[in-house]
Amino acid sequence: MDKTKALLLFLFSLLQLVAVGRAAPLSREAVRSKVKRNAEQLLRKIEMYSQLQFPSGPTINSPPDSVDGLSSIVVVLEGYDSLLSENLDGLPQLKLEVSSLRGYLNDWRQGLCGDLRPKPSLQGRLAELQSRKQYVYTVSIEALMGLKDFLGQLLKNLDLLGTC
Repeated sequence: MDKTKALLLFLFSLLQLVAVGRAAPLSREAVRSKVKRNAEQLLRKIEMYSQLQFPSGPTINSPPDSVDGLSSIVVVLEGYDSLLSENLDGLPQLKLEVSSLRGYLNDWRQGLCGDLRPKPSLQGRLAELQSRKQYVYTVSIEALMGLKDFLGQLLKNLDLLGTC
C-alpha cells in the first residue's frame, strides 16, 4: 500500500514538472531556431523516404498551401498529419515528428495569440487531398510531397512564427 502511494506521489510530481516545463516562456528566436531545426530534419527524412519508396513526383496540381501565420501553419501541419497513413513502412516515425512539431507550434500559438482566432479554412493541395481520403496510399504519398513543399515554404518564412 505504501509503495502504491509513493508511486502515485512520484507520478503526480513528475506530471507537475512536465506541466511547469511546458509553461516556461520562450523567446521568438528560440522558437524560430527549434522550428527551423525540426523542419530541416523532417525535410531530410522526407527526401530520403521518397527516394526509397517512390520515384515519381506528385500528381495533384493544386496550388501549394500558404504560410500565413501561426494559425494557418498549425492547421496545415494538423491536416497533413491526419493524412499520413501509419500503415506505410517508415511513415509512423515521420507522422510522430510532424505531430510533435505541430504540438510545439500550437503551444507557442496559444501562448502568443490565445484561442480567440478562428481556425483558417483549408485551401490548396491539402484541401484537395482531404476530399480524397478514401485513397489512403495515394493520399499519403501526395500528403508527404505536400508536406515537403510546405516545410520548404515555412523555412523561407520563419518570420511569420511571430504572427497570429
